[in-house]
This record gives sequence, structure tokens and C-alpha cells, in this order.
Amino acid sequence: MDSAVNFVEYVVKSLVDSPADVRIELKKGEKDSSINIHCKKEDIGKIIGKSGKTIMAIRTLVSCSASRINCHLNVEVVDQLAD
Repeated sequence: MDSAVNFVEYVVKSLVDSPADVRIELKKGEKDSSINIHCKKEDIGKIIGKSGKTIMAIRTLVSCSASRINCHLNVEVVDQLAD
């Protein structure tokens, strides 16, 4: 699961204008876990992408990776950091 978190962090930091302000949080459950992305408000659109295509691509890659270890990972942009 750490490799999925590192992947999300790398991709998200590559997309945003303020990579130092990106925080990735892993919340573990028994079968389902969640990777939460925290960033500045201005960068949320860059992570989500046009019609949600960027975040959907990230979710697809993470889901495929997690399925190899019989786990389900959700990727969410949960909120923004304070300005």
C-alpha cells in the first residue's frame, strides 16, 4: 500500500502549482482503505481534471495496484488546506 501512496503523492505533486502544500493521508481499514489528498483550493481542479478524467485515471491505476494484494483503495480529494 505504501507504493500506492507514493504513486499518488508523486502524480499529484507533479500536477499542482504548490507541491509543498500537498499532503497525502492513508486511512487503513480491514479490507477497504482510503488515500485522502489534501491541497490548496486552487489546485483541486488540476487534480480532478476536465470532467474528472485525471482523478479517475489515478483511481483506476491505484485500484489495479491494490487488487493485486486483495485490497480495495479509494482515492479522494477530501478538502483544501487553509490559505
